[in-house]
Amino acid sequence: MTEMDIKLLKRTAEIAHEAMEKGNHPFGALLADKDGNILMEQGNAFTEGGSAYHAETLLLLRAAAEYSPDFLKECTLYSNFEPCCMCTGALYWTNVGRLVFGATEKDLLSFTGDNEENPTFSLSSREVVARGQKEIVIEGPVEDRELLEEILRDHAGFWK
Repeated sequence: MTEMDIKLLKRTAEIAHEAMEKGNHPFGALLADKDGNILMEQGNAFTEGGSAYHAETLLLLRAAAEYSPDFLKECTLYSNFEPCCMCTGALYWTNVGRLVFGATEKDLLSFTGDNEENPTFSLSSREVVARGQKEIVIEGPVEDRELLEEILRDHAGFWK
């Protein structure tokens, strides 16, 4: 991961915190172009649509309506957590060429347990992409301990 990746992942943690302050689950995502310019940001929207309103899927659907698949192939989705299989599917179908995430799906499960608002899959984004026909670059989890702690902080106690 580059310094720019770390900076943009930090922003996803801020977006997640903002979502949590609005009563949503603490997840945040952003889409950046090949130069690292932020094109869109999206927090989780649980209060608007329930458990299916994940930050990544909402952002990717907006991106697909605004940008061409060829343009999106050169873009990166950043997410504070590894996208679930639904969100990874949205990444695949919108043609975004790169994913960078902070904490893993397994990390998330350690917080959510069997919480009915987030029945976490035990299925990594890499496993989902490996079964497709597109090459998508996936980087994560983040190795920067300070950033990882920042990402995990909002989830401590949230799911109890």
